[in-house]
Amino acid sequence: MAKITEFKGYTDPSQMPKIPKPDTPPDPQIVTVQDGVPVVYPGCHGLGVRVVHPVNPKAPSKNASLVMFYVPPHVVLEPGSHPTEETYVILEGEGEMTFARWKRKVKKGDFVYLPSWCVHGIENTGNETLVVLICTSPPNP
Repeated sequence: MAKITEFKGYTDPSQMPKIPKPDTPPDPQIVTVQDGVPVVYPGCHGLGVRVVHPVNPKAPSKNASLVMFYVPPHVVLEPGSHPTEETYVILEGEGEMTFARWKRKVKKGDFVYLPSWCVHGIENTGNETLVVLICTSPPNP
């Protein structure tokens, strides 16, 4: 059984991110996928939607991005790597992820943490659209 830990915020000011606190607290920006900015990945027939991202004027994040990635059956995003950290959250469907030294099946409910420069690609091996929430920090351009 996993040990439950208590949430603790930043207690050491030197560890806090260097983001200045505004005089007036900002309001949240609530958006839907339909508010996002579509993006295609080279060589892939899936479609991403930048929901929270610097290029989306409705949710212009500076330090993180959330992309909904829709991968039709039998479509592949070829393996590659980049300097940003990512987490793939499989929301619907099933597929197979390819890494530098191995492959792994993924399905709804899986979280896949990808450290900087981790080689990764994904293929929809199922019969329904694979829906992946991609969380990136810092955002890709």
